[in-house]
Amino acid sequence: MIIEKANSNDLDEILDLQKLSYITEAELYNDNSIEPLNQTIDGIIEEFQKGVILKAFDYEYGIIGSIRAVKSNNNILIRKLIVHPDFQNMGIGKKLLSAIENYYISLYSNIEFYLFTGYKSSKNLYLYRKCGYKEFKTEKISETFGFVHFKKKSNDIYI
Repeated sequence: MIIEKANSNDLDEILDLQKLSYITEAELYNDNSIEPLNQTIDGIIEEFQKGVILKAFDYEYGIIGSIRAVKSNNNILIRKLIVHPDFQNMGIGKKLLSAIENYYISLYSNIEFYLFTGYKSSKNLYLYRKCGYKEFKTEKISETFGFVHFKKKSNDIYI
């Protein structure tokens, strides 16, 4: 498996993988209207143009994971860390998260990384805490849904 920057030819495959990967999130919250399931190709093209998309590529299976981020001032906003369901719990998410951090650290100093996940997404919560992210805010969206927001300073990352 290699992790590298995605190119525009990868976007359809990444979008398909995203929709497959977010089915379990939709089931967890009993909500098929979540944005990742309904994102269009135009939406991912816009994210590609504004930020960075990395892919985890396996020569036998194709793209098996991806992560996106965009810089805003001295903040890196990480979005849509996805791993194919057949390849979850193998460390790919952790490697993608580390790769996006290292990408931005190689370009900028004194930055902070931000990400969020649903409050019921126990695997995501575990991963982000294990990778050194600190919870700083919870956001209630409705009676049954909310986000947990995390951050991490670049000087807390050891390359």
